[in-house]
Amino acid sequence: MSTDFDREKLKLKSLSERTSKVDSSLLLGNPRNKDTVEFVRSLPDLLAVKDMKKLARAIIKAKNAGASRIIMYGGHVIKCGLGPLLVKWIKNGTINCLATNGAGTIHDIETALFGETSEDVEAGIADGSFGMWQETGEIYSKAINTAYSDNLGLGEALGNEIIRRKGNTAISPLAAACEAGIPVTVHPALGGDIIHPYPEVSWEKLAKAAEKDFDMLGERITHMTSGVVINAGSAVIMPEVFLKLLTSAINLGYDISDITAASFDMIMQYRPLNNVVLRPTRALGGEQIVLTGHHELMLPLLDVFLEAEEGGNV
Repeated sequence: MSTDFDREKLKLKSLSERTSKVDSSLLLGNPRNKDTVEFVRSLPDLLAVKDMKKLARAIIKAKNAGASRIIMYGGHVIKCGLGPLLVKWIKNGTINCLATNGAGTIHDIETALFGETSEDVEAGIADGSFGMWQETGEIYSKAINTAYSDNLGLGEALGNEIIRRKGNTAISPLAAACEAGIPVTVHPALGGDIIHPYPEVSWEKLAKAAEKDFDMLGERITHMTSGVVINAGSAVIMPEVFLKLLTSAINLGYDISDITAASFDMIMQYRPLNNVVLRPTRALGGEQIVLTGHHELMLPLLDVFLEAEEGGNV
């Protein structure tokens, strides 16, 4: 069947021509506060404060027990400047598995290799340039081809590509996870990411790499007893993937119980609330934690609670 929709003819632009809304100067810093414990103790011990304390204690308990500590996140977490926080949690063992959607990887790549990300979508729609960035497509395509030839997952291939190109691994969860040797899995929705229209990006190879990551995340979920899962900012993809893999693990005979499931988002959304928090804990037992607020405030606050919990009984 003939068609006039020929993606081989797409006109890509260089990232050097783009005005981005987020650059490296806006990323999370690393303040040191000797009064962290006292600050947390000074807060009213109710509602969200109690939930933050509960989550921090569950993470530390899971870390000491060697249980899975999984953070699932959407692209907005990286756009909000929190790549360095995820890197910190990778390095200090707060988390031992990361899982993200396609957008989470694109913002990671652009920030780590070019120091900026997040374009003006409306302006790009008006002239047909939205998402049409040559460097992003070339890097992604290279990683997909490597994943295919070397039988790697998509997350590992992308992280290794950032490292190979001497990107800033201090702000890249993809690269930092590869350096630390922990899983970072990617779960794209075909047709939903800016790199999917690019003719050099093979959907066949992308799907193979994503399938490997699907199985890798499933393996981590088999170790969820007394573990923690946090969903931050993925409204659909990660909650749906998590629920399918959780039930698959149980179907395969793994005894999973007593999980702490947390949702961080700017508003309460159906799938994170039900697929990550309510349904699994009702079925398997455990703690339900829902913390509503902006990522750039709530996730650094969790880090403060973690430091306070490790620094003294709060």
